[in-house]
Amino acid sequence: MTASRRLVLFDVDGTLVTARGAGRQALARALVRVYGLAGAIDHYDFRGATDLRIVRDLLGGAGVPEARIAAGLADCFQAYAGELQAIIGDGRGVRILPGVPEVVRALSARADVVVGLLTGNVEAGARVKLAPTGLWPLFRVGAFGGDDADRRRLPAIACARAHALTGRAFSFERVTIIGDTPHDVDCARACGAVAVAVATGFHPAAELEACGPDRLFSDLSDVDGVVRVLTAS
Repeated sequence: MTASRRLVLFDVDGTLVTARGAGRQALARALVRVYGLAGAIDHYDFRGATDLRIVRDLLGGAGVPEARIAAGLADCFQAYAGELQAIIGDGRGVRILPGVPEVVRALSARADVVVGLLTGNVEAGARVKLAPTGLWPLFRVGAFGGDDADRRRLPAIACARAHALTGRAFSFERVTIIGDTPHDVDCARACGAVAVAVATGFHPAAELEACGPDRLFSDLSDVDGVVRVLTAS
């Protein structure tokens, strides 16, 4: 029996893949279909935000009552997943980022690591974006942007799901959160997890370094080095 395990949680957009704006386009279509408007979506900063927060901000900012927003969420996210699938199609518009397949597969092969997701995407959106990579089945647990609007609450959800899956409790000290935005670093810092930043999104390395992550990578292409860091006790 493994003496100790680590839960390694990856963000999706800008960390594992880039879908080149497909999410924004799909959500705009879904919002118009379900609510009749998309608010100021062209000017909204999606980076690090949960899908639930994005929808509430856009619609609330446009004057839609909270009760109406809540009543349409399930339909909105269902429509979003369908629109996203239509836009992504065979996946040629999804680009997997350097080193990602090798790192995820290496971690998944280890008995002392549980690999999962911690992402602002709703689960269906994450699945659509990752399906073309072939990596989706390797993420054994996840906390998603439909679980809570506040990203800081997602690590506890991921830990609870990992406990249910494995029968082992994961303290936050045994959790590593990897992402490409200051929000990912903040999420890890807020719960006491290890914060790993990767400068493959829209935030330059200097900006991420200023947030004080435990480790910062330009990308994940140094597979052996990255795996050593992510599995360190």
